[in-house]
Amino acid sequence: MIEDQEALDLAADWADISQGLKKDLGPQLHSQWIKPIQLGSFCKETGTLDLFLPTEFSANWVADRFADRLSLAWKIARAEVRQVRITVHPRRRAMPELRVGGSAFSGSGFAGAEPIQPAQRIPAAPMVADSAMTGLDPSLTFAEFVSGSANVLAVNAAQRMAALETPQFSPLYLKGSTGQGKTHLLHAIGHAYAANKPGARIFYCSAERFMIEFVQAMRSNEMIEFKSRLRGFDLLLVDDIQFIIGKSSTQEEFLHTIDALMSAGKRLVVAADRAPQALDGVEQRLLSRLSMGLVADIQPADIELRRKILEHRLTRFTSTPVPSDVVEFLARTINRNVRELVGGLNKLVAFAQLTGQPVSLQLAEEQLTDILSANRRRITIDEIQRTVCQFYRVDRTEMASKRRARAVVRPRQVAMYLAKVLTPRSYPEIGRKFGGRDHSTVIHAVRLIEELRSRDADMDGDVRTLLRQLED
Repeated sequence: MIEDQEALDLAADWADISQGLKKDLGPQLHSQWIKPIQLGSFCKETGTLDLFLPTEFSANWVADRFADRLSLAWKIARAEVRQVRITVHPRRRAMPELRVGGSAFSGSGFAGAEPIQPAQRIPAAPMVADSAMTGLDPSLTFAEFVSGSANVLAVNAAQRMAALETPQFSPLYLKGSTGQGKTHLLHAIGHAYAANKPGARIFYCSAERFMIEFVQAMRSNEMIEFKSRLRGFDLLLVDDIQFIIGKSSTQEEFLHTIDALMSAGKRLVVAADRAPQALDGVEQRLLSRLSMGLVADIQPADIELRRKILEHRLTRFTSTPVPSDVVEFLARTINRNVRELVGGLNKLVAFAQLTGQPVSLQLAEEQLTDILSANRRRITIDEIQRTVCQFYRVDRTEMASKRRARAVVRPRQVAMYLAKVLTPRSYPEIGRKFGGRDHSTVIHAVRLIEELRSRDADMDGDVRTLLRQLED
């Protein structure tokens, strides 16, 4: 009876946690990755809770991206849960193992290492653990980070921070939007500093975890131990610092921690999705400390960097050829952040390996619909007309005029074709934007340009150039 009640309590807690994650992640991500999770056993002696997923791929994917969230959520729900272990259900149907460059494929897309369980990625032990190097992901190193003009300042600053020489700036503040590589650089700094200074005490955590550990230390009257151990680290790496906003007591403790580390010559690196001056609700003293070092921007990856990232990842997929046109398509289309770019490639290769289908443009379009649609920029018919007129050097008024000279008609037909390809507008709607023309005129233009592209290299080249101009 007690065991039955325990199972019911766990199920009730999981229902609450799952619902909270649905709000945070959105229904699509939740349905794909969180909803399939099944509760396993809970060991009271070790405080370990097992969560099961149906396949190796999904288990690795969830462990790589959501282990920290799941672990924190369970700790808040019930204090006796000290670690969450994400694995494949023991009674799962056997699935073919995915091979990448001779090593098992994991959701992170890195080869040469065994799949990392969440206990290794983000230790479930408290922040005050005695480990010399805590919380670092073995796969996130400088060797695995692809640099380019968009992130060169941040990379150089991160390497300086990891060197033995005393850095010229401290703290280092990494600023960049979601999925651009801030977390990767934090882990890379930790690994490089550990290699340069064996025995250094290094700690990585999120601002959310910092707050939770701080609250737990207050509740358990362990603040003195919390402070002394925290300030004993040689290198402190704090991610997502924007989430410390509005917590006055936590901000106060973090401020004192910064002062203690700086006065002792220790190193501090923080990361956030916005500049220090844009952190609303942060005390002025803390804002001043965060701004006094170097603020290094990580800009969104340009197309050259996106190509380099894909090519770097492709060295891991030796058994699954990915055509160059697919690489170019992904680099041009998935442009919001690097995480989505790599995730899209991983998903595409995994699907091809599981089904035995070759990677192709058609497969990419079919399997990455959600990612592609989220990344495609909204292009208007007005923008198309303006770009086409500049390209062919005709006046913008000719798009709606009744003139039938070839020098005017062909650009107008190309613009109609592009409007159909790049916008969700119907034939009648497109016709109205071109001087109130009938839908049959638009259909004729679209079919004519399609035919010309198939047999006229010059026309195909013109359309490709215009597509690049409009999509970049």
